Amino acid sequence: MTAPMPVRPPEPPERPPPSPSGKAPEQRRPSRLLAPLRETGKLFALAVAVSRAIFRRPFQVREFIEQFWFVASVTILPAALVSIPFGAVIALQVGSLTQQLGAQSFTGGASVLAVIQQASPIIVALLISGAAGSAICADLGSRKIREELDAMEVMGVSPIQRLVVPRVLATMLVAVLLNGLISVVGTLGGYFFNVIMQNGTPGAYLASFSALAQLPDLYISEFKALVFGFIAGIVAAHRGLNPRGGPKGVGDAVNQSVVITFMLLFFVNMVLTAIYLQIVPAKGS
Repeated sequence: MTAPMPVRPPEPPERPPPSPSGKAPEQRRPSRLLAPLRETGKLFALAVAVSRAIFRRPFQVREFIEQFWFVASVTILPAALVSIPFGAVIALQVGSLTQQLGAQSFTGGASVLAVIQQASPIIVALLISGAAGSAICADLGSRKIREELDAMEVMGVSPIQRLVVPRVLATMLVAVLLNGLISVVGTLGGYFFNVIMQNGTPGAYLASFSALAQLPDLYISEFKALVFGFIAGIVAAHRGLNPRGGPKGVGDAVNQSVVITFMLLFFVNMVLTAIYLQIVPAKGS
């Protein structure tokens, strides 16, 4: 019989060279100052991925219809109720200011433009992010901690195309439709309070509106609502896909999604308003 071949023992792993001071080298920890930049990069990466997945097949029609109905059902009534006091406050404040300046005939145009250009898209974004966005974030976060999303990836199903894209499109479409509803209700509320409480004339209210308003004002309002709906859906999906700390982390992610959406909302609104005022001249100028 032949003797068995000797087995060579495994070589020990190489150790890093000692530092000149004689201490073991410390591992570099990621800086906390760079954490916001990393989260911002992940947010933009998700936005790009969703934008690409919108045009890919198959499109989840049933999921989109279910999410559209859910988002609309939780936001229509609050939007109508909130738009009435918003329109009333703007009409009363603008009416008081125009009375002091002796330009009461321009109350209707100024208040309606404020409602359509500024108040309506902001109300839409607040309601979408507060009611629908928080529910979307909680749903995706619970799926994440139950490892449902990981199971979908193992089966070759993209969670972004299957779950995120229908929700983002639903928030965008509902935001555009709600913007029209809030504009109409806010304008009627402002008309009522200006004519009834401030003794304004209906003819002057409508004439000032037709003299100052123009069609691009409605375009920028609908475009703002579309962008705000996209932002609300993306932020809610991003925080829902990245919860930390189990069930408690899902609750924290919901709060963070609402706060982040509010911050982005006011910044983007300022940028879009500044660009619009520079590109589109005022009527009559």
